[in-house]
Amino acid sequence: MNKEIFITQLNKIIEEFNKTVPQSKYTDLRDLPLEKKTVLIGKCKAAVVRISGLNSEYNKEVLRILEKDGVMVGSRLRQIIGIIIALKDDLENDYLKSVAELIHSEVFADYLEMASYLLSEGYKDASAVIVGSTLESHLKKLCDKVSIDTTFTNGKGKEVSKKADTINSELAKAGVYNKMYQKQITAWMDLKNNAAHGNYGEYEVAEVKLMISGINHFIIQYPA
Repeated sequence: MNKEIFITQLNKIIEEFNKTVPQSKYTDLRDLPLEKKTVLIGKCKAAVVRISGLNSEYNKEVLRILEKDGVMVGSRLRQIIGIIIALKDDLENDYLKSVAELIHSEVFADYLEMASYLLSEGYKDASAVIVGSTLESHLKKLCDKVSIDTTFTNGKGKEVSKKADTINSELAKAGVYNKMYQKQITAWMDLKNNAAHGNYGEYEVAEVKLMISGINHFIIQYPA
């Protein structure tokens, strides 16, 4: 996860809130337009889900606030901004890394080590398949983390897995990582597909070596 992008998003929300508050005479912001308050609440909720996921404690707390009876919209907004501030603080201090993320990173590290060993022994094609499959698995874990579906129902009513290119595009669109990484992941998956389909002359040992190093860095930077 590129936390700097998310911290910037949260800072913009906090800044917008801080500019809004002085416009009101009341602590519950009752004299401000309802639309202004609800739009800001919507931005808060979207940011919380985007960054921490639907099932996070942050989102559960936002939902609990929104479901309270007899609370003014402005008061709800103040409470939700508190969650935004807490989320930003946890992001800055790397407190969002869960036990699951640590386990996933260790498992993927084992596969990457295996790919490196195979490459050193001259098995560049097997190495490329393993590291490419590791990347694909990691992308699916990232989807789970930010509540992006990895399957869809086709025209025959059957649930099928999305292609890696589709998952890559949706993760980038959701802001999990940037367009530069999206393009790089596409290149990595192309190399993996060439290896899996026997097109061994389409890539060199040096490219597989760079792929292993790049994917290792990507998994560390964007844990799932």
